[in-house]
Amino acid sequence: MQTITHSDPQIIEAVIRQSDICFIGVADFNNTPYVLPMNFGYLNNTLYLHSAPHGRVIDILNQNNQICISFSIDHQLAFQHPKVACSYRMKAKSVVAFGRVQFIDDLNEKRQALNIIMGQYIDREFSYNDPAVRNVKIWKVPIESVTCKEFGAPHDQYKIQRGIEALVNHKKQPNDQ
Repeated sequence: MQTITHSDPQIIEAVIRQSDICFIGVADFNNTPYVLPMNFGYLNNTLYLHSAPHGRVIDILNQNNQICISFSIDHQLAFQHPKVACSYRMKAKSVVAFGRVQFIDDLNEKRQALNIIMGQYIDREFSYNDPAVRNVKIWKVPIESVTCKEFGAPHDQYKIQRGIEALVNHKKQPNDQ
């Protein structure tokens, strides 16, 4: 099994869209990591999150708005030999994104962001009353850099042996040695 790095934006977006939650990571005032699971929305290479208007993570982000956001899907236990512990691993696909949090204060923009977040989970728009919108902190995170990896992908020889991937018969070309 191997780890493959994907750079195709469609694959990256598919992993994000198939995720139920994300994990955000920030560093507090003492450079202590702080990680939270969160709901999110995604549109045009930008992530949207929401939280209470006050709290530890808001205090941290007000001092340091850099954030790491991770996604992980398709978890499956795999092994090469059932009796060899070292051959076991988890197959999965992951995305790790980095950016800087921008807080949205405009009520209409907040409503749009809330619909983007809800759109990750259900296909409909909602209406939000002013007090509820004022009482929520909306985070906008344009993605500055991103990595996407697939863990536990089979090697080509394994694919051939197990019939996992349909291979096209390769006819030897005149220039092939």
